[in-house]
Amino acid sequence: MVIKVFLATSSGSTAIKKKQQDVVGFLEALKVEYTQLDIACNEENRMWMRQNVPEEKKPANGIPLPPQIFNEEGYCGDYETFFDAKEENSVYNFLGLAPPPGSKEAVKAESVEDGTDPDESLNDSLEVPVEERNGDAHGEEEQAADEEEGEGEGEGTEEVAEEGETADDEDVEGETADDEEVEGETTEDMEEEGEAVEETDEAPEDTQAQAEEEEEQDEEDLQSEVTVLQ
Repeated sequence: MVIKVFLATSSGSTAIKKKQQDVVGFLEALKVEYTQLDIACNEENRMWMRQNVPEEKKPANGIPLPPQIFNEEGYCGDYETFFDAKEENSVYNFLGLAPPPGSKEAVKAESVEDGTDPDESLNDSLEVPVEERNGDAHGEEEQAADEEEGEGEGEGTEEVAEEGETADDEDVEGETADDEEVEGETTEDMEEEGEAVEETDEAPEDTQAQAEEEEEQDEEDLQSEVTVLQ
């Protein structure tokens, strides 16, 4: 089977040139063998293309524009239908070719035949190997273990900090108690000094009273002597 692409090499339309390049470039990327047939320089190619495009696929004026794609004598479609097939990953079906094994279109076709979901089949074909999944799970376990160790170290640090603060509070309370004891001793010393001062003040008063009594006694003795002399 030969894919035929009818195009105009000397077209003055930028849009037509772009569409032609898109079709040719995609076929080359898929490594699909095709033949380019120029309708601008070959009247026979132009007439054959116009005659073999189905009437329902022709525009209102009846003149189909390139690019037009055929598989041998069979009509595949124009650029619009080619673009839709490319978006749906069904270009090989569009061209009437069997998709290569392992391609997205082949997986999709097999899934349709088996009655399974093509997306699930595609995911299965791209499934990550068990070793890699286990490696990822192992890495996640190690990361979780590291996080738990970090949390344990953080809790230990907090406990040490709390114990240090408790010890500091106890030291402060001890210092406060010592200060209170010192204040109590100071108060006792002041009271003792006050009592000593009072005792010292009382001592001169007793001495003075004794002196006055002695003077009075002396006066009485003197008067007695005077009376005797009289």
